[in-house]
Amino acid sequence: MTKGAGEGALTFDGPARTLSSLRLLAPCENTSKVVIAGANYSRHLVEFGVAPPSQPIAFLKAYGALIGAVDPIRYPPLTEELDYECELVVVIGDDHIDMNDPLASVIGYTAGNDVSARDLQRSGPAGIGMDLYAAKSQDRSTPVGPWIVTRDEFPAGSPVLRLSTSINGEFRQNGTTADMTWDVGELIRFVQPRVSFGIGDLLFTGTPEGVGQGSGRYLNPGDVVEVTLEGIGRLRNTIEPKASALRSSPA
Repeated sequence: MTKGAGEGALTFDGPARTLSSLRLLAPCENTSKVVIAGANYSRHLVEFGVAPPSQPIAFLKAYGALIGAVDPIRYPPLTEELDYECELVVVIGDDHIDMNDPLASVIGYTAGNDVSARDLQRSGPAGIGMDLYAAKSQDRSTPVGPWIVTRDEFPAGSPVLRLSTSINGEFRQNGTTADMTWDVGELIRFVQPRVSFGIGDLLFTGTPEGVGQGSGRYLNPGDVVEVTLEGIGRLRNTIEPKASALRSSPA
């Protein structure tokens, strides 16, 4: 398919199937890099008692953490403080990043819930820093989806969208991507010279205030977590019973 050819260039095979009969997977390949940009909403930093950084913060999440829009969220065995974070997720559609026009490399956007084990995040030794790998890469813990909405469906520039999280019907987060300290283009410019993007890579862009870390109200088994992103859709995931540390978890 020629780049930019549009839906008319696609060939569809087989009968149409109803959406309710399908299981939606995370909209990326298992070869994709998953980049997380943190500390990107100033009021979220207040919850952590952290001073605003002078530049973006970014790190990698393991692909095995990703699940689909309605898959159950695994409760990892080593944490007592499982948290939620609604996020706009950028999907890269080009392996050439034009640093003068970074949004040209974006194929579209999806929704994400960057579920975090806060106690593990704080467990790094003094002088070493946070253990973001343990906190953010727990198996089958990060919903993404329900699909990719292409960039042309939004006005030019970094998208300004409402995003929210509810737990068992109670809203905990309600923000807008307009409050991001660094917009999508600036985040891409920051990450690209450090870990270059490829086609299909994901970029989480940070979360607004209202996470469990701020209130002490963390996720529990049986909780229904809904993340809604304006113009894209909704993730609806139930927290599983706590996993056993003695049993490995299938992907």
